Amino acid sequence: MSRPSGAVAIALLVLLGGVTACSNAAAPVAPTTAAPVSAAPVSAAPTSPAPVAAAPASGAPATTGATTVVIKNFLFAPDSITVPAGATVRVDNQDGANHTLTANDGSFDTGNIAGRASGTFTAPSKPGTYPYKCAIHPFMTGTLVVT
Repeated sequence: MSRPSGAVAIALLVLLGGVTACSNAAAPVAPTTAAPVSAAPVSAAPTSPAPVAAAPASGAPATTGATTVVIKNFLFAPDSITVPAGATVRVDNQDGANHTLTANDGSFDTGNIAGRASGTFTAPSKPGTYPYKCAIHPFMTGTLVVT
């Protein structure tokens, strides 16, 4: 029996990696003797948004800057954020899949955010703790604390 060439071994690893990419668990990778493959550097979009002025709640000072939640690897990061009432919250979806950030009680919702896109929502005007999830992937959860 002949041993597969380095190119064949790499192709098999890429194929197996594509099959397991839909899983939440990391798949073990068998060691190979193939030469390492280097990829060209990828430029990521900046994660800090430009300052945004939010509409002030009645009698409250204006909020400068938006709080950002990043969606990556089917997780919200951070999974708990604290914002003032009425603040604008930006949601950056860094996954390839569509996601939402939707309050469990329906008080806020980004709507569908395409992969590699962003959306926003306005925090409720009433202080409190608001659990949220991705309406498409309900195992993705987080908490918004409004002060």
